[in-house]
Amino acid sequence: MPDGVTLGVLLKDATERLKQADVAETPRLDAVLLLEQASGLSGNEIRLSPETVIASDAVTRFEALLQRRLAREPVSKILGFREFWSLTFRTSRDVLDPRPDSETLVAGVLAALPDRDALLRLVDFGTGSGCLLLSLLHELPNATGLGVDLSPAALAIAKENAQRLGLTDRVTFRQASWGEGLDGVFNILISNPPYIESAVVPTLEPEVSQYDPPLALDGGADGLGAYRALAPHLARLAAPGGFAALEVGLGQDVAVGQLLAGQGFQEIAVLPDLSGIGRVVCGRKTG
Repeated sequence: MPDGVTLGVLLKDATERLKQADVAETPRLDAVLLLEQASGLSGNEIRLSPETVIASDAVTRFEALLQRRLAREPVSKILGFREFWSLTFRTSRDVLDPRPDSETLVAGVLAALPDRDALLRLVDFGTGSGCLLLSLLHELPNATGLGVDLSPAALAIAKENAQRLGLTDRVTFRQASWGEGLDGVFNILISNPPYIESAVVPTLEPEVSQYDPPLALDGGADGLGAYRALAPHLARLAAPGGFAALEVGLGQDVAVGQLLAGQGFQEIAVLPDLSGIGRVVCGRKTG
């Protein structure tokens, strides 16, 4: 692009290039977000003032960001953040991108609580960015939480998000494999574990297979390996009446519900995501 190019020309060119490369479902939105980052202007400024001339250094920055998107890197990874539950979370290649379907779990847990002001202990297995746990703590003012992950890099991102959201006094993080080494009991137990079959992972769209961590994707031969490993820990760590909520993949709800029932959980229910797909399996530990 030459020096002196306007926002409108730059945005139109980028949108067309993304369309032609068949990279994005929302090419114009992707282009606007990248242009915001490169120029320091807001989305409204970009949309409402297409005649504004952009400086050459901003054009260079934008082109570099656009090349990354054309290489199928997700916009959220390029920008380093993503919105979830109306909160902004830091993200990177070390954590699974927060996705709208996962908000089903947050909503399901909140709906199951008769008193959001209660003193509750939460644990999140495979916390990643911390989006599930921290979103719940944001809604539960008297709750405390523990985020568990095997990846030190993921835990660093989760800690950063906790600090940015002002929740460091109510959350701790621990490196562990599922519930190994944990003791005590928890009122709310949640997880979005890896649930994609090993053979399927390499066939996923590049935005996922190349830029999300394999540890957060690969659920073993049938996609259920993590649930089998986690289920006994859920039973051991759940307080009487404790509520467990697990995100699942397409068609896995029945099998995961059976695993929870086999560990003494009752009131098994399946919550649908925005597309009507069974996305979260939950149950309550009695006794």
